[in-house]
Amino acid sequence: MAASPHGVKFEAHRPVVMGRNGMVCAGHPLASQAGIATLQKGGNAMDAAIATAAVLNVVEPLMSGIGGDGFIMVYTSATGRVDICNGTGAAPYAATRERYLPQGIPAKGILSVSVPGLLDSWLSAHEKYGSLSLAQVLDPAMDLAANGFPTSHVLSRAIASDPLLCQFPTSQAVFTRNGRPLNPGEILYQENLARTFQTIVDGGRDAFYQGEIAQAIVKFSQEQGGLLTLKDLADCRSRWQDPISTTYRGRTVYEAPPNSSGHILLQELNLVEQFDLQSLGCNTADSIHLMVEAKKLAFADREAYVADPDYIDVPIEGLLSKDYAAERARQIDPERAAWEVGAGDPWAYQMPQQGRRAAAAHSGVAGEEEDTTCFAVVDRWGNAVCQLQSIQSAWGSSLIAGDTGVLLNNRMTYWHLEEDHVDCLQPGKRVRHTMNPVMVFGQANHGGPQLELVCGTPGADTQVQTNLQVISHVLDFGMTVSEAVEAPRWRNTHSPTESNFPHTCENELLVESRMAADTRSALERRGHSLNLLDPWGAGGSEMMIQVDPETGALHGAADPRRDGYAIGW
Repeated sequence: MAASPHGVKFEAHRPVVMGRNGMVCAGHPLASQAGIATLQKGGNAMDAAIATAAVLNVVEPLMSGIGGDGFIMVYTSATGRVDICNGTGAAPYAATRERYLPQGIPAKGILSVSVPGLLDSWLSAHEKYGSLSLAQVLDPAMDLAANGFPTSHVLSRAIASDPLLCQFPTSQAVFTRNGRPLNPGEILYQENLARTFQTIVDGGRDAFYQGEIAQAIVKFSQEQGGLLTLKDLADCRSRWQDPISTTYRGRTVYEAPPNSSGHILLQELNLVEQFDLQSLGCNTADSIHLMVEAKKLAFADREAYVADPDYIDVPIEGLLSKDYAAERARQIDPERAAWEVGAGDPWAYQMPQQGRRAAAAHSGVAGEEEDTTCFAVVDRWGNAVCQLQSIQSAWGSSLIAGDTGVLLNNRMTYWHLEEDHVDCLQPGKRVRHTMNPVMVFGQANHGGPQLELVCGTPGADTQVQTNLQVISHVLDFGMTVSEAVEAPRWRNTHSPTESNFPHTCENELLVESRMAADTRSALERRGHSLNLLDPWGAGGSEMMIQVDPETGALHGAADPRRDGYAIGW
């Protein structure tokens, strides 16, 4: 056991949280508490998920909220079905490519705002799978918004780091005291947001997308020179989708389909499965090099082929083909990092071949951090939810829309403006997303599927890289969930495959300084350009629940890199 208080085979500084009747892992203790309390009141996993989601809007406002978007993955144990609710909003109808040329897409402010789709997914998922009333599941969020909660150290630092948030009148009034960022322990009140939640309880979806909230958001947008209209909001609809999947070491791994980037994780797993990862060792230079090179190949494919499937044919079957993975894996040099990485030809593995469109040539992309949140829920009946929601980067646009209390996103910053780019901006089109909820299933003794892992993380293009690492830590190397989420991490950035405008980045491997020195040196010898981070500086906030196949016990862990906590019952 490593020299740490909760390590079993590897280091861990937090215990594995265990329960029999339910588990919630979320980005803030108050959100996890709200989810567990909802389960204890008789609610199911979906009820707890919506309660958790709404509280995160209040207590972790820089990460997500109803001014943004997200994905909800739902597993129903009675049917064995996995569903995806896609709550990503489109570009406004007035958001033409020409409108943003030649200045580009701003990182903040009203022109960075796309149509917020998250709330519609909450309501659709709750209507389909929830058992408690909407008032019951939103009550914890309304209480915390109206009566306040203490500002954490992480939240206080985040407020202070955003000048626009601290200066813009509607945002300044909430997150500062006359322009001074809230200090740790000061009470943060959001009365307007509480009233908006109550209006949604009373009026449902129409209140937000057509009624008084919609009118207030559009009025604010127009006053600030923005593009949102009442038609943009009225036309916004979440959609139910089938998941995509692959197998890995005898398990089935489910992901969200495009416009999510979930295919990347599945491609990465297909690629590393071509090698004897266990013999290479955990977090060794050999295994990290293999994973990084697999990541580059999968990201190159995304850049060439993946966008809103309503606008382009995506060869998803080809991308996930094991034969295609075997072909691509032959490009990995075990001794040398690749600097030029091109897309493959998944269409050759797409059956039947139809609707093929040529990949566009494009120029570079940029590194960025996405401030999203992820949480995981499993209830006493074995139902599960993995949910990601986001307002894009920290604090989104930094603008609260008038007196609604709704912090608007800056999701427009994910668009490309090159005419021949597969993900080029078009009005009404949904941008390609980095959010990707994950569930892993093994085989139960009776032969049916057995839920084994529920996991995910924020972190933009870091997400599929972090998920690859933690899944391998558990499945390949037998880590506990706490050991997996706490293990030292890496993140690769490689032009031209990052998401955020203006889409340029350094080619480097970012590594937490806790990674062994001999591992770092060996990676440099292979040609990786290392950027050494703080010991816990790789970002993300991984949430993970593991289901014991023998006892049904739930093992939960939340990433210590932010304010996350796991609570079991």
